[in-house]
Amino acid sequence: MSVIDISPLTWDALLCCFLSGIIIGLERQLRGKPVGMRTSALICLGTYIFIAITRQVSNQITDPSRIVGQVITGIGFLGAGVIMARHGAILGVTSAAAIWVLAALGVVIGLGFPWLGVKLALLTVAILVGVDLVERRFEFLQRGVHHNPGARQKHPRDPSGRPTRDSQ
Repeated sequence: MSVIDISPLTWDALLCCFLSGIIIGLERQLRGKPVGMRTSALICLGTYIFIAITRQVSNQITDPSRIVGQVITGIGFLGAGVIMARHGAILGVTSAAAIWVLAALGVVIGLGFPWLGVKLALLTVAILVGVDLVERRFEFLQRGVHHNPGARQKHPRDPSGRPTRDSQ
């Protein structure tokens, strides 16, 4: 057995886990969200390892789909950890969804479709960025938790910096 032999894992799949995690994690990190590049790559890699090893030990008695189900449940708890309530608003749901997608990518890669995982990571970032652009563009989509108070017009102020009568 060679030092670089990592059977039953593959270097190709490990690279795809890393790329998928970095692609999604970079978008989250640049936006200051709780799930960055390192966490994203580790979620994808960990899920891949569980699935790849399960495929190796599966036989007629074991059911690999049970491992997938348990990974999904575990990732749900991890995602729940980034969701919080602040001032009556629920925050972190998109980051929790990103965690779930990262685990799904690990499953896809673990089932033998490594480059499909990378393509789906790119699609995920396109959704995250694209929907954000659409929400910012159309005012009627900026209701509820999507409301951006920083985007409102500033109240007029007099030169001293105090609010004017019109703004009170």
